[in-house]
Order: sequence, then structure tokens, then C-alpha cells
Amino acid sequence: MAGTGFRVFSGTVALLLSLVFASHAFAEGWPRKVITSHGTVTLEHMPQRIVSTSVTVTGTLLAINAPVVASGATAPNSRIADSQGFFRQWGDVAKQRGVQRLYIGEPNAEAIAGQAPDLIIIAATGGDSALKLYDQLSAIAPVMVVSYDDKSWQELATELGQATGKEADAARVITQFSARETSLKSALDLPPQPVSALVFSTDGKSANLWTAVSPQGKLLEQLGFTLAQVPPDFAASYSQGKRHDIIQLAGEKMPEAMNGQTLLLFSAHQADTQRLLTNSFLAQLPAVQSQRVYAMGDDTFRLDYYSASNMLDQLEKLFVTH
Repeated sequence: MAGTGFRVFSGTVALLLSLVFASHAFAEGWPRKVITSHGTVTLEHMPQRIVSTSVTVTGTLLAINAPVVASGATAPNSRIADSQGFFRQWGDVAKQRGVQRLYIGEPNAEAIAGQAPDLIIIAATGGDSALKLYDQLSAIAPVMVVSYDDKSWQELATELGQATGKEADAARVITQFSARETSLKSALDLPPQPVSALVFSTDGKSANLWTAVSPQGKLLEQLGFTLAQVPPDFAASYSQGKRHDIIQLAGEKMPEAMNGQTLLLFSAHQADTQRLLTNSFLAQLPAVQSQRVYAMGDDTFRLDYYSASNMLDQLEKLFVTH
């Protein structure tokens, strides 16, 4: 009987402890529901093993100290990516934290499952989207679908912070960046406005123009830049209707849409500005004739805390008189 009494006592204690922990979890916001474009996802506890299928989103997750264990990657050893295929602006941080590479390019459900994630994050659009595997991945762990083409990296960080319990970390890194941004804005000697912000193709035959809702466009406007308006008929060129951050330009349409008094080239360095300046097709542009073409850096194709900070450094070099 004594043994039975002890077991009952032990069981009661265990139940009480579980209730205490459960009430603590609810007090801290767990379980919590996350609303996504693919429905509401319920997270029973704060994620401990996050897998990011989007190499673009991974940088923001790292910036808010989310527990990322593995990430999708892009082609390694390029201008934008290190030997792992991780973006150079945060590749060292990923290495320090032991983030594993899932795959290069094409998403792989088996590799994702092998990481035993308790949260899987998918980009809704872009070349690093694994949306086609949504149903398959949902059987492995809760799946959160996020968009990065219609918001600033700060907005994305806030969204991810709320989902992962890293609200305080997200607020901290945003505050730090905002202070730097405010300081820089007051010191900038802006070039002639408005500006066209774009990614110029290596063959010089096409370009992607950043819109006002893109992270790049948002950051420029926050700093006091004015984005040049494109002719109304270009609205139909929004990346086949799937993305909001770019307008695709090609051939004879390029000069008409690249109408800013200054051109800011993203995913670009100094050699790329010379390539555009010597492009005969664009020779009549006011910005080209006045030599107002500036590179924002190789790592600005996708903005996160790390690349956006590097972009502030570059803008300071270009437009602040010391």
C-alpha cells in the first residue's frame, strides 16, 4: 500500500508540475497561432529546431537569434554566396551557429525531414520558394509561409519574431538599425532625385526595377530618396503577377522605365557601373550622361539586417562628406 501511495503522490506531483509548466507556457504565449497565407498554424511551444527552406529568409532569422539548424542554399562560391551557398553577409554567423546546408537550389523534403524540425519556414515567392512541397512538409512539422517581396526586412523580422518567441530580439535589432539609419539620413547629401533602383543583367539586355514596396525601395525612401515613377503601362510587367517587389524590363522598354536622375545598382560593384555607363542602348539616359550611376554592393540582391547594414555603409561612403 505504501508503494501505491507513493506512486499516487508522485503522479499527483507530476501532474501539478505539468500544469504549472503548461500555465507558464500559456502565460508566455504558447501555444500560439500564426496566421499565414496558407492558413493558421498552431505552434505548441517555442521552436527549438527551425529549418528555413529560403536562403533569403535565413538571414533575418539569424539576426533575431532564432534557432535555425539548417537552411536551403544557392549556388556556392559566387559573388553573393560562400562555399556553403549561404549569402556572404551572414555566412560567418551561420558557420558560428552550426547551421547546416539542406540542399542547393531544388528543395528536398527528405533533407528537411532529416533535420527533425519543429518549425519549417517557406517563402511564398521567389527562386528559393519550396511552396510546391507544402503538403509534404506539413506532415513533418508546422509550416509557416512568409512573403519577403512586399515588406521591409524589419517587417519580416517582426513577423518572424512573433512566430518564434523572439519578439525582444527582433525589436532590439530593429532599434539598433533604426538609430544608425536616422543618423545616416541626417548626414546624407542626396544625389539628384528621383532615383531608379535596379538590378542590371550581366548581358546588359534586361533589368529588374525595384518598386516602392520592395525592401530596397522601402529602405531608400526611409532615407529620404524618392523613387522615380514608371509609365502606367509597366504595371503589367510585375514579374508575371506573382511578385510585388520588381518590375521586369527588357530591350526597348529599359530606357523608358530607367528614368531617374540617378541610377542605383543593386547586386553590383564598381565594375558593373562602368558596364552600364558604356552600354550604348542606355547612352541617352540623363543619369548616364551625367555619370550618376552608383553601385550598392554585391549583397543587396536580398535585404536582411546584415546586407541592409552593409548598404548603409556604402551609402555613407558615396553620399556623406567627411
